[in-house]
Amino acid sequence: MFKESIKMSWNNIVSNKMRSFLTVLGVLIGVAAIIALITIVEGVTGSITSKVMNMGANKITVQAKGTPLKQGLSQRDVEEISAIHNIKGVSPSISGKTSIVYNGDVMENITIQGRNQVYFANTEDLIDKGRGINILDCDYKNRVCLIGQNIVDEYFKTESPIDKDISINGITYTVVGTLQKSSGYSMDSNDNGVIIPYTTAMGLLGTGYINSVDVYMENGDLSDETTSEIERVLNTAFNYNENGYSVSNMQNIINTVADMTSMMTALLVGIASIALVVGGIGIMNMMLVSVTERTTEIGLRKALGAEPKTIQWQFLLEALFLSLFGGILGLVAGIAIAFVACLIIGTSFSIAGYSVILALGFSSFIGLTFGYAPARRASKLNPIDALRSV
Repeated sequence: MFKESIKMSWNNIVSNKMRSFLTVLGVLIGVAAIIALITIVEGVTGSITSKVMNMGANKITVQAKGTPLKQGLSQRDVEEISAIHNIKGVSPSISGKTSIVYNGDVMENITIQGRNQVYFANTEDLIDKGRGINILDCDYKNRVCLIGQNIVDEYFKTESPIDKDISINGITYTVVGTLQKSSGYSMDSNDNGVIIPYTTAMGLLGTGYINSVDVYMENGDLSDETTSEIERVLNTAFNYNENGYSVSNMQNIINTVADMTSMMTALLVGIASIALVVGGIGIMNMMLVSVTERTTEIGLRKALGAEPKTIQWQFLLEALFLSLFGGILGLVAGIAIAFVACLIIGTSFSIAGYSVILALGFSSFIGLTFGYAPARRASKLNPIDALRSV
């Protein structure tokens, strides 16, 4: 009897193709919107997270703004931070603007960065040719440098810059490496910059303090504890004046991005689900019309011994078929829309398994929920009242 109900439900859907298609259209749009939005948001989230990770997921950045009594971090402060548990390395950063000269050709407004060996060990895709700054360069304040691609293009079009001497602020430095060209627009582009040992940079730029430090952790999961220990050292250094410094935990930034995108995904799915509810109302409307049109059929079946439960199952199955059909079509449409959108935006394309389950499960739930009332109404029809319309 159940197989017969399935067959009759399917035959009724097929016999009213246009009406059935218009009925499932709302479910189709809702499912397509859910699949497309979740996929696109996850692709964008993955790209953002990847970029933040490249900035250093296990990195804590300390900015020492200073106080009237102390302008920045001393070498001793850096050593105390290095001694904290879970610290893999500390990279002080000194920066300023100056001019450089090669063979009498002057380049103005060049960014000078003072770095150490830790920075090069923890930064990928930085060196193009040559070597980076090593520990001996920092210990002995060697006058060596790495230059950006704009400087290479300006000064060394036909020769290698390695082991050549350039003048920075009137002092001779030997080029030991070149930096890779920055991809696209970047606030920290090294194309027009020079990197020298930070200890040398302190003398070149005339500063006795360090105003920025990148701290690299062994275990990023312990970032909160490590941040607290760094703040303890900084509180002592700046006499508990919290305005003298700031600490940025990259792992916290990643977690914040993840929380924001999760909220965005939930909001967008909620909005898209409205289309599914509208589709469910369409299914209910169509099923009520179908019950009215098939009153005689229902009366004849009941007169011939069909139980109310059988009638109810037939109409419930019809509503379920409509919603599932709309869900499958919406799944295909949503994947296609998401694929095209990800290509245009330039993000990775990956279908989340839970989004498929959510969309199809929700569409089935909508079909059963909004199909129940018409099915219940059909099963409650009095056979005598139904046959009066014959």
